[in-house]
Amino acid sequence: MAVADVPRVTTESRSPRPAPHPKKESHMSRAAEKFGDTQNPRYSASRAVYVRAGEGPTMWFAGDTYTIKASRESTNGSLGLVEATVPPGGGPVAHVHTRSDEAFYVLSGPLEILDGVRTFIASTGDFVFIPRGTRHRFKNTGVHGAKMLFMFTPGGDEGVFRYGDAPQPGHAPPPWNAERFKTPQIVSFNEEFGIEIIPEERTE
Repeated sequence: MAVADVPRVTTESRSPRPAPHPKKESHMSRAAEKFGDTQNPRYSASRAVYVRAGEGPTMWFAGDTYTIKASRESTNGSLGLVEATVPPGGGPVAHVHTRSDEAFYVLSGPLEILDGVRTFIASTGDFVFIPRGTRHRFKNTGVHGAKMLFMFTPGGDEGVFRYGDAPQPGHAPPPWNAERFKTPQIVSFNEEFGIEIIPEERTE
């Protein structure tokens, strides 16, 4: 019995194989190399700013106690961070930061916040962001001392607190009147950093 002819498949009739894609280096392999590259100064340099509890310049200012935890100098201009203890009735005069934003985080409250012309109460755990150019202040309207953290971005405005008074152990910080904010050092600093004092109108 004759065998039927079986057509042969030639190389010309085969579909060309796609060219292989160049092998890409995986993200994980690059990360692994960087993780193990302890000799590269980019990854091995120590740049953290570490301030222990109780450390940092502490001053009496505006009737409050302020400790500068981070400054323009220590963060290369990035931010200023201040820990504040505010006694009943304490807090600064209303003012505006024209070149920096400010943020408050209340550790223990309450604190009354002035925002333009409105006021509201910020309590423990509350966060407040004050955009630059906004007239504001905070005031402890409670009967116990309040604590808060506040931050300036960029840093620099926290430097004004260095013109306060040295704390006296065993004593409470004295309240400030409007004239205390007009000392030559504070006025000069405010002009340099764009801080404007805008007191509230008395309603008495």
